[in-house]
Amino acid sequence: MHATTILMVRKGGRVVIGGDGQVSLGQTIVKGNARKVRRLAKGGVIGGFAGSTADAFTLFERLEAKLEQYPGQLTRACVELTKDWRTDRYLRRLEAMMLVADKEVGLLLSGAGDVLEPENGIAAIGSGGNYALAAARALADSEIDAETIVRRSLNIAAEICVYTNANIVIETLDET
Repeated sequence: MHATTILMVRKGGRVVIGGDGQVSLGQTIVKGNARKVRRLAKGGVIGGFAGSTADAFTLFERLEAKLEQYPGQLTRACVELTKDWRTDRYLRRLEAMMLVADKEVGLLLSGAGDVLEPENGIAAIGSGGNYALAAARALADSEIDAETIVRRSLNIAAEICVYTNANIVIETLDET
């Protein structure tokens, strides 16, 4: 997926998802302050997307419906969404990836049927995802908190990836 970087870090009783604000169309930046990270399920879930904006919003809407159907069960809602994503003719064509988290679990979702929980509480998607992931892993053992790790890592990705900027949006959930 091009044109974004989304990073999730779980540390110190908090889960943080952050994303940059750049929207690119080919080699042109068409918007620099997009909001690719949002709250779902009345604020109990946070998520970020990489990929086509319309596709991502469709998936967020579908996830909201699954969360209403399975309240308090993020993993089950994500598995059900991913099953639909793989089998529905319309959804199968959607080009996006998502990171979602609640107080208990953080997951990476893809149209290939993936519902993955990272082993170390850190995951990233998008064209700058590997840069942000490497930076976050390097910072994870330090004394800094999850939000600072996300902010620093996204700024590092913005310095490297041409599809990522430093207009960062962050959402945080406390595990308690």
